Amino acid sequence: MPPDAMVASFRQQADACGRLGSPLYAALLERAADDVAAGGPCAEAVAAHAEAAAADAVPLRLAGGVHALALTGRAPRLAAHYPSAGGVFDSGNAAAAWPAFREAVAAELPWLRAWLARPPQTNEVGRAVMLLVGLLSVLPRPQLPVRLFELGSSAGLLLRANQYRYVSDPFTWGPPDSPVRLTEAWRGEVPDWLRQAAARSPALRVVERHGCDPDPIDPLSPGGALALRAYLWPDQLARAARLEGALSVAAKVPATVEAAGAAEFLAGVQLETGTMTVVWHSVTRQYIDPAEWARVERELDRLARAATADAGFAYLSFEPHEREGFCLTVRTGRAGERHLAVAPAHGLPASWHGPG
Repeated sequence: MPPDAMVASFRQQADACGRLGSPLYAALLERAADDVAAGGPCAEAVAAHAEAAAADAVPLRLAGGVHALALTGRAPRLAAHYPSAGGVFDSGNAAAAWPAFREAVAAELPWLRAWLARPPQTNEVGRAVMLLVGLLSVLPRPQLPVRLFELGSSAGLLLRANQYRYVSDPFTWGPPDSPVRLTEAWRGEVPDWLRQAAARSPALRVVERHGCDPDPIDPLSPGGALALRAYLWPDQLARAARLEGALSVAAKVPATVEAAGAAEFLAGVQLETGTMTVVWHSVTRQYIDPAEWARVERELDRLARAATADAGFAYLSFEPHEREGFCLTVRTGRAGERHLAVAPAHGLPASWHGPG
């Protein structure tokens, strides 16, 4: 990525953070762009990524590393500005944290360079809304055993989607005592087809939870939990609360995430009689090489052709769409794809296309 392109990527990410409700990151990343342009500490931190592609999300890698410094007490001056670390965010002066941010980068360059080697992995819990809704819409009958397979699974938090509580007054679904409450899940009135699907299946019988990721995170390890927390945005405490709840669910509900590419992983998936096999992913496609994605599509076609009334198959994706932002796409068996719903990148709130 040439210097000008790196600066532009920071400005683009600053704009995206502003649109997605993080005025703190909008201000900090805009100033980090200026610092990169001027050859300051931020430029030194990201210098090794001169050849990075836009999909590598270098600005988010840097922001996540600096957030980790604040969360672990290595940047106390910055932590004073980060609500996630117990600090106070001055909404009237979003840039007040910039001197402490720049100071932390300058003081921790070796540590940050090592951090930047990892991909950003938020494993955003809010995206469970879209995936769970898609699953309810395709399940042919209540209590049919479901086998979940996820591409780009990160820490596997979305593999536990049926363990979360979904709320959009007066609609609710999921365990009432779940530590994860996804409130204001839908924009406008919940459609009749979703009410009916939820009434048919007030609970899901998930018998397998299996994912893949090139660099999986163990959510039960201190380092893994720190990475997940650090890639959230410090002024978005609702997201942090959802993550903490999901980590507690992960401690009780097992899921397996293997270190593997998406195509390799899918090649080992077979349908099973008496079950519904579901493959899903969210905001993952951009990180997979086009050649590998072509192999993924061949594997998905293989599974679709193998589907029968006794061995079902569904494919759900929540990914950027060229015209409609982030879109939930559903495919069952040999049927064509349907666009079922749209939502912001973090999955909340959803809005609907039409009948499921």
